[in-house]
Amino acid sequence: MMPSLKVAVMGAGAVGCYYGGMLARAGHPVVLIGRSQHVDAIRHAGLHMETNTFDGHIRLQASTEAAAAQGAGLVLFCVKSTDTESAGAQLRAHLSPGALVLCLQNGVDNADRLRTVLPPRQVAAAVVYVASEMAGPGYVRHHGRGELVIEPSSASTAVAQALVGAGVPTEISDNVRGALWLKLIINCAYNALSAITQRPYGEVVAGEGVKDVMRGVVDECLAVAKAEGVVVAGDAHAAVRKIVESMPTQYSSTAQDLARGKRTEIDYLNGLVVRRGEALGIATPANRVLWSLVKLLESRVP
Repeated sequence: MMPSLKVAVMGAGAVGCYYGGMLARAGHPVVLIGRSQHVDAIRHAGLHMETNTFDGHIRLQASTEAAAAQGAGLVLFCVKSTDTESAGAQLRAHLSPGALVLCLQNGVDNADRLRTVLPPRQVAAAVVYVASEMAGPGYVRHHGRGELVIEPSSASTAVAQALVGAGVPTEISDNVRGALWLKLIINCAYNALSAITQRPYGEVVAGEGVKDVMRGVVDECLAVAKAEGVVVAGDAHAAVRKIVESMPTQYSSTAQDLARGKRTEIDYLNGLVVRRGEALGIATPANRVLWSLVKLLESRVP
């Protein structure tokens, strides 16, 4: 039997609650650090976790304070990209010297940004492939997948073993940068379109002319990645086509944010491709249109 690993989830939304819940179900002590509405519900009744094979409440700790991460050997860092540096600064005083901070965020530069406020050797990037949502306070619903690809580090092997033992397929890869770019490209193809239309992936892809728009988005992303010297992991066009097969009913995180009146991460998705493209002299018109439309919708958020 594997030794237990104390886990803190910084930014316990849909992604953090899913992985934290899986680790807690496997017997690891977990504390979820998040918004008060979720924390209050979890303290009262436990985390309500719904998957294809499990639907029940899991008893674990919850807090609104970064200090709750004290003593954790693993911190799952799941805050929005806009909050990376500020949340990292909050965590810094409470991070144990041997802890690994696993960055489970969207975008390609969050781990590097986090290393500016935390000890660089304690931060590892990860690529997340999971469809989940917060269906209510303290209630995470899993729609599909759940695998992780993580960077090598002194603690990565032990962490990967704990995750695999908890039912989370986990791979350690030397090309996490390329895998992060592949995930970014998938997000650029789907997130804004799902957000603008407020439709799930299956309905989005079925729309007239949409596949051509998505193909243009992917081609622009690949051109920017190539200019940056990134070796994108796998066939990006094939990966984009595959997503709708495995997650037809999923709404993008960007769509969920807009529906809840929250600001999105679009500046770190299509917006990042636009900025990098400008710097490299590469035109990104499809990404620019999607970014600008989401920003327009986002402007209604207080």
